[in-house]
Amino acid sequence: MAQQTSNPALAKNWTADLIEELKRVTWPSRQDTIRLTAIVITISLLIGLYIGIIDILLAKLLELFTKVR
Repeated sequence: MAQQTSNPALAKNWTADLIEELKRVTWPSRQDTIRLTAIVITISLLIGLYIGIIDILLAKLLELFTKVR
């Protein structure tokens, strides 16, 4: 494990570098963020629905096989 030192100058330099780097980031617009969030939620719901249907079908199939015995 690396040894951690408490050097205020190093921490200040790191913080300044971090702030400068964040200023260079191209942030998405509010409209893009809303649109992409809606896409993620929609796809998540569709995948959840798909998995739920498969689960129900497999449970019914298993129930059918166990009743035969």
